[in-house]
Amino acid sequence: MRALSLCLLAGSLTLTGCSLLQSKPAPTQEPAKMIEPAAPEKPAHTAPRPSPVKLYQNAEELVGKPFRDLGEVSGSVCQTTSQGNAPSLTTARKRMLTKAAGMKANAVLLHQCVVLSDSNGCYRQALCQGSALNVSEQ
Repeated sequence: MRALSLCLLAGSLTLTGCSLLQSKPAPTQEPAKMIEPAAPEKPAHTAPRPSPVKLYQNAEELVGKPFRDLGEVSGSVCQTTSQGNAPSLTTARKRMLTKAAGMKANAVLLHQCVVLSDSNGCYRQALCQGSALNVSEQ
């Protein structure tokens, strides 16, 4: 049994010794590659800004100006609980103007901006409504 163990030990040492004697192949030199400069990255939020939409407070401001009515628009802000941030009429108005810009309007005739209580699942809601218009400048 000892003889068999010695033979196996001698054989494994011989194999290990042979593998240590082998030389590793020399690494091949690859030709240098030209690194092209990276294109400048575009910002993640590159949504085109809508053209400014003018807000008309009353219909008298439109007298003498040709315009086309594109439909009703509204913007709202919801305060879900009594501890939440109070709804802002300014934010509701901005959302209304943004929707009008999406309709290709360049003006909005404001009908009303109000703060409502207990409506549409909101504790309080700021709501602005108006008509989206395309006003021609002469």
